[in-house]
Amino acid sequence: MVADKGKKPKLGDKIEEGADPIDADILKSIEKLQEVQDELEKINEEAMDKVLEVEQKYNKVRKPVYDKRSDIIKSIPDFWLTAFLRHPALSDLLNEEDRKIFKLLTSLEVEDMKDVKSGYSITFNFSSNPYFEDTKLTKTITFLDEGSTKVTTTPIKWKEGMGLSNGVSHEKNGKKRPHEDASFFSWFSGTYQKGDMMMDAIHGEFAEMIKENLWVNPLLHFNNDADEEDFGDEDDEEDIGTDDSEEDEDEDQEN
Repeated sequence: MVADKGKKPKLGDKIEEGADPIDADILKSIEKLQEVQDELEKINEEAMDKVLEVEQKYNKVRKPVYDKRSDIIKSIPDFWLTAFLRHPALSDLLNEEDRKIFKLLTSLEVEDMKDVKSGYSITFNFSSNPYFEDTKLTKTITFLDEGSTKVTTTPIKWKEGMGLSNGVSHEKNGKKRPHEDASFFSWFSGTYQKGDMMMDAIHGEFAEMIKENLWVNPLLHFNNDADEEDFGDEDDEEDIGTDDSEEDEDEDQEN
């Protein structure tokens, strides 16, 4: 959309007192430059609409491939739990109780709305479990016209004696559990302690990380720490061997 230049302050109005006036030809060039910039912005908006159309088309192409991937993932024990725990940011919201429940997570699905720019949903499918009634939990993120975001979630019907934090007493050894709100299920339900800077930052980005990062290539994160641990073990063995050889050399010199 071309901006209303009548509402824009003119460069001449911004000249500080005592400063040399800007040449009229330069002012005219700047105004022309603004017109060209407005034209580019209009083209960029049209291009974005085209990109979204292509994305919508290829979402349909990806769907059967995602389904095939999901079937394979179901044959790998604790796949999604491992992928979450090995993600550098998403792992922060999985506390010990969450991990027990995530062992029952059978599949994860991310789906854009029909109008891609309107939002998306993330669905977590669990096997029957002793924690909650519904096995399908969905979090939907809707982008509203005024620029705000609306978030809706499946109400979790916790079984008797269960609930945040996941059926475990809020007290442990007579003391209140620290950071009890740092939980996947508190994020999912939209309940967390305001003022916690870490939670404030992660809460707004968590869904986006799942959609744009984890969902795109979960295998990358599933394999992540495993590879690093292997390299780490090799380095440790080399260090141990080096230390032993150095000690032998010192003993020979003393003798």
